[in-house]
Parts: sequence; C-alpha cells; structure tokens
Amino acid sequence: MTFSAGSIQRVENEQGVIEFTNVTNKKSSGQQTIIYKYPTSGELTVFTDQKPTHISNYEVLKFDCFACNPDSTIDWNRVKLNLTSYVDTIKQVAKQNNIDPALVRALIHAESAFNAKAVSRAGAQGLMQLMPTTAKELGVSNALNPKENIRGGVKYLAQLLQQFRGDIQLATAAYNAGPNAVKKYNGIPPYKETKVYVERVGILHQRYQNAS
Repeated sequence: MTFSAGSIQRVENEQGVIEFTNVTNKKSSGQQTIIYKYPTSGELTVFTDQKPTHISNYEVLKFDCFACNPDSTIDWNRVKLNLTSYVDTIKQVAKQNNIDPALVRALIHAESAFNAKAVSRAGAQGLMQLMPTTAKELGVSNALNPKENIRGGVKYLAQLLQQFRGDIQLATAAYNAGPNAVKKYNGIPPYKETKVYVERVGILHQRYQNAS
C-alpha cells in the first residue's frame, strides 16, 4: 500500500484502526511517502502524512507499501489484527474460490491495512490493491468498491494459487511482484520488498488463522 494524494489519517485503538480521508497532502510521483506517528491521550496513536506542529515527540515513518518496506519497524507478530471488517464478504468469496479466509484477510491487511480507498502511486486501488488492467480482466468495474475489490482480488489470488500448485508463498510473491517474476527466478524473486512481503503475509496468515 502507498499513501498518496488525498491519503489518510488514521487512529489506532484497541478495536483496530479508525481511518479518515481528510488528509490532502500531495506527493509527487518521485517521492517516498512520509508518515508521522505520535501518541495522544487515551492510549491512542495517530498516523498521518501531515507533519505535526503541535507536538514534538513524533516519529517519522517512511514507506511505500504497508507490508513490503524492508526497513519497517512494525512488529508483525503483534500488530493489531482486524477481525471485523468485511467479514461476510470475505467468508463468502473465499468459500466460492476455495481459499482460506484467513489468507484473504492477511493479504488485505498487508496490501492496504483495510483502507478501501487506498490508491498507490502506481495506480493500484482498494483493499487488495488491484491495478486497473488487472481489475478489468477480473471483471471489476469499480476497484474502490469493497465487495467488488475483494471478489476480484480473491479471484486473482485463486488463479495464482492454481498456477503455482497451491504454494502460498509463491502465490503471494506473485501477487506482489507478478507471476512472471516468480517463474523467471523459479521461486520467490530476490527483491527485498517481495521477500519481506511474503514473510509478513505468512505471519499475518497464521495469526488470523489462530484468531479465528
């Protein structure tokens, strides 16, 4: 996931992530996104792309993808899970495609952190970050519609799992880097981003399985 023009400000609490779309700071296509993190009262944490002017004890986080930044300081074994968003849709679509719903939830978490309005600088859209051409091929007319996005993303994931004979690591690597890259290297491509992405999706998948 990439925070881009009109990206989000989000607040984490015990129930998960509450997101707002009122942040309007624009990033040029050549810049890395900068996210500022700072605590508030009531044990809340704010993440925003607007530099805080009212507080000095903030952290600067730089990343272009929620789960594929090699330098991420997020503890993926402890990051809050989202067990409530889009439950019915995920269960239904996962069943239709014979995929573990925990894997779908892990992929959504890794791709967009459950931000249905996420749009990357490369143009990937929605919960499962579908590129426009891929979305069109999957029959998705509006990738920012959560149900359509999940249907398209899970359909694509099912195709990748079939292509790579059920190997989840290879399928998730292909979801990140493209199936041609996986075939070229006959395994997980030697890209730092893809390697950490596959690892983190695996961690989230196991955690969502255990939680369910």
